[in-house]
Amino acid sequence: MYFSTHLARFSIPDVLVPPFPETPSPVANKFPLPPLFFFRYLGSDMKIAILSDIHSNLEALLKTFTILDDLRIEEIYCLGDIVGYGGSPNECVNLIRKRASRCVLGNHDLAAIDTSHASYFTKPGRIAAEWTHEVLTSQNLDYLSSLPYRLDTEFGTIVHANPARPEEWEYIVSLEDAEPQFAHFTTPLCFIGHSHIPFVCGEDRKTFVLKKGLRALINVGSVGQPRDHDPRLSFGLLDSDSWTYENIRAEYDIRGAAQAIIENGLPQFLADRLFRGV
Repeated sequence: MYFSTHLARFSIPDVLVPPFPETPSPVANKFPLPPLFFFRYLGSDMKIAILSDIHSNLEALLKTFTILDDLRIEEIYCLGDIVGYGGSPNECVNLIRKRASRCVLGNHDLAAIDTSHASYFTKPGRIAAEWTHEVLTSQNLDYLSSLPYRLDTEFGTIVHANPARPEEWEYIVSLEDAEPQFAHFTTPLCFIGHSHIPFVCGEDRKTFVLKKGLRALINVGSVGQPRDHDPRLSFGLLDSDSWTYENIRAEYDIRGAAQAIIENGLPQFLADRLFRGV
C-alpha cells in the first residue's frame, strides 16, 4: 500500500539534524514536517511525478514505478543522484533513461563521472562513488555526462540542490536558506532534492502547502535513501490541473536493497542506514 501526505504547518523541534550529511558541517532541517494524515492517491491524466536521490536503489525505484503505473502516470521528472551509495547503479540509470522525460545532474552523478568530485564525501560515500565509476557502462556514463544542472519546464524549474548555484550543491534546509532562492527562478515552482527531506515552502515563507498564485520551493524527498527517520521511499506528485502537490511515501523491499549493497562489497553502514531512514 502507498500513501500520500498533505504538507501542512506542523509543530516540530527547532532543529532536526540529518545524521549523515555529505559535507563536514551539520545540516539542520527547519521546515515544518508533514503530519500523519494518510490516504490513497487516485490517478489523473494531468499528474507529473518528480523523483530524486534514487542512489542506485533498484528495489525502491521499481516500487516507485509500480505505483506510477498503477496511477497511469507517464510524465516523470528526475532531480538527479540516480547513482551513489547503492548496489544497482546501471539498472537504475537504465530505468531513468527509459522512463524519465526530463532529468538533471546530481552531485553523486558527477562524482561517478569524475571521482575527484567525491573528495568531500564521507568515507562510505567515496568508496561507493569509486565503485560506481568502475562498474557503470560507457553508455550510462555518457548519459550522466549529458545531464544539465537545471531545467525550466512549463510548470517548474527542476534542479538537484538549489536554483541559485546548482553546481555548488548547497543545501536548502531552513526558511533562511529558502528566502534568497526565489530570486533565481521565474517559474511557478522549483523542485529540489539533495537533503533527502521533503518539504513545501511558499515564497511568503508562511505557507507550507501548494497554493495557487503563490510560488513555492518543493523538496520531493528521496526515493532510495530517505533521511527523515522514515525508511519508506519518497517522491512528489504534481497535479497541474487542480494545482495540488502531494508527497508519496511507500514501503519497499529494503532487505533486497541492503543485500545488493553488501553483495557488491560496499560498506555495511550504507545498508544499515536504509532500515532506519537516516
